[in-house]
Amino acid sequence: MGDSPHYDVIIIGTGAGGGTLAHRLAPSGKRVLLLERGGHLPRERDNWDSTSVFVKGKYRAPEFWLDRNGDEFPPEVNYYVGGNTKFYGAALFRLRPEDFGEIRHHGGVSPAWPIPYEELEPYYTEAEHLYLVHGRHGEDPSEGAASAQYAHPPVEHEPRIQQLSDDLEKRGLHPFHLPIGVDLTQDRDGRATHTSVCIRCDRVDGFPCLVRGKSDAEVICVEPALRHPGVEMVTSTRVVRLETDASGRSVSGVVGRLADGSEVRYTADVVVVSCGAVNSAALLLASANEHHPRGLANSSDVIGRFYMRHNNLALMALSKEPNDTRFQKTLALHDWYLGADDWDFPLGGIQMLGKSDAEQIHGEAPRWAGAVTPDKPFEVMAHHAVDFWLCGEDLPVSDNRVTLDGDGRIHLTLDERNNIEGLKRLRHKLQGMLGHLGMQEHQLLSHSIYLHKGMPIGATAHQAGTVRFGTDPAASALDVNCKAHDLDNLYVVDTSFFPSVGAVNPSLTAIANALRVGDHLKARLN
Repeated sequence: MGDSPHYDVIIIGTGAGGGTLAHRLAPSGKRVLLLERGGHLPRERDNWDSTSVFVKGKYRAPEFWLDRNGDEFPPEVNYYVGGNTKFYGAALFRLRPEDFGEIRHHGGVSPAWPIPYEELEPYYTEAEHLYLVHGRHGEDPSEGAASAQYAHPPVEHEPRIQQLSDDLEKRGLHPFHLPIGVDLTQDRDGRATHTSVCIRCDRVDGFPCLVRGKSDAEVICVEPALRHPGVEMVTSTRVVRLETDASGRSVSGVVGRLADGSEVRYTADVVVVSCGAVNSAALLLASANEHHPRGLANSSDVIGRFYMRHNNLALMALSKEPNDTRFQKTLALHDWYLGADDWDFPLGGIQMLGKSDAEQIHGEAPRWAGAVTPDKPFEVMAHHAVDFWLCGEDLPVSDNRVTLDGDGRIHLTLDERNNIEGLKRLRHKLQGMLGHLGMQEHQLLSHSIYLHKGMPIGATAHQAGTVRFGTDPAASALDVNCKAHDLDNLYVVDTSFFPSVGAVNPSLTAIANALRVGDHLKARLN
């Protein structure tokens, strides 16, 4: 095993948490090492090919996890510089202020956070500006106060989505422009200008961006951070364990396995784990030793527990008129986020997905048997498709958890019935409006290709909650600065720290928190 130079900070993972933290620390002059288990995503035509990305899963990590019954499933994870942000939809929402307090759901209680919305709010604003979020504060009646407007105007609706927005408003609802991170400059008609990096195409959601127009962590944070002389990155290095000193109170070594199977040991004053909620928990569990027999930083026995991933539905309606939209991901609706006139509990939110094409629909066809007219060509369906994403909160349950078996393989136990009544009612709300929205009534098809081929446990894109933060060391693994209670120099900065997940995409909260923890670390290191 070879040794490397000593660093001030080692960050394991280069996604929304790790990549953003590196960007925050880079100007400090400290010596920072980024460790990434993957390499750079190849730039090739298949990046924008639906069959390659969705049907064949070409870029999915070549591994399988195990469910509660020991059956294998392919998780929705991608190991590249930039992490899962290379494939995310760049919908960058704030949690609602109410999400930071205790909320009663039909299926149980969503716990309060140990910090209020107001503490994270300035960092939300910084995160929105850093990741080039386009939107307009004040349109969504459910959102919290913002200290500054978005730095970029909303992405304008194309005609069919503008009509949808108008029709929703006629029903007394409050649709708003979806906040999305893209490097887009629009002309007066909403089209991409000739100097715009983003070209307003139909590959925005779930695809990596060939033209680097999507605000992923590699483009926005990792590459700029590496321009600073103190920041380095090593790719194709999977961290397999963390070692502690003789006292067990400090991480003394980070052991990485290279592509050829050899191992190298890195050291730093501060070690930050940012591998994603499942893999961060797995790494800490795999680092058990005599001082930490249940896993590193796990005296509370919460590591791996309280796994969350949202209750999601990807649905496709069929417009009576053709839908010529290319950039469809511009609208969202939160009128029932916290409840409805006929329901006292939260339902969640509705937002647009990227536009379906014939290849995606062809991949769905076997699951739609009997639900659509058999002689309707895929191209015709694609031309009329309008795609929706419904997102409801799943609750943190102790037995929803990540564990490792004797061979070190990841097991994920998940109760897929957790708090699903609100999502069912949200779908019913949408279904009941279809005729008023210019859609075919009673035809709302499951678009499960976005949910990893209809396997809910495999839909891990919004994973969160396995290394929760809090003020009580007996009930949490991290303190309010995301430092491990049990160790002096170990931090976790990804969606693992969430005590609850709300019903919006978690990326912006992970980014904002990384900026917050970055300021704490700069003060500590100085």
